[in-house]
Amino acid sequence: MPGKTHAGDMTQRFTRNELVARLIRAGELEVSGEDPAETATYFDREKFRFHGPDGFESDYAGLTAYFDSVREAFDDRSIRRGIVVAEGDHMACQTWIEGTFAREFTQSPAGPLPPNGERIVFDLLNIFRFDDRGRLVEEWVRTDNRSLLRRLGAEGS
Repeated sequence: MPGKTHAGDMTQRFTRNELVARLIRAGELEVSGEDPAETATYFDREKFRFHGPDGFESDYAGLTAYFDSVREAFDDRSIRRGIVVAEGDHMACQTWIEGTFAREFTQSPAGPLPPNGERIVFDLLNIFRFDDRGRLVEEWVRTDNRSLLRRLGAEGS
């Protein structure tokens, strides 16, 4: 049973380290696609909301579809987390997702793009919100889409 910690006025069933471990595992599963049933346990699939760059909004199904497109387009994928800061039910971190651009990327910020064979790094800043069951209920992502599109080979970027 997870331990109890107090952060501000919020009592959580998980320690900071347990939430970090859950966040890392959820990211690994999204990037690898190895176990969709386990992946779903890290999210409140009904309430989850994703807030991305340029006003992009999605739910859990949309996030899953995005990662499906990443797994389809990129080989040799990996994910790393950098600095992690936690306060109450929120956690912020650096994230790098890497892969070799081998097939069409259908959900790039500019729409479908053909592969260029390059090693691509998605350099992200994330803020996550957890519920009292340790599930992700909200995520905000910031990234430099122009730089990403240039690396993906999008014309005019």
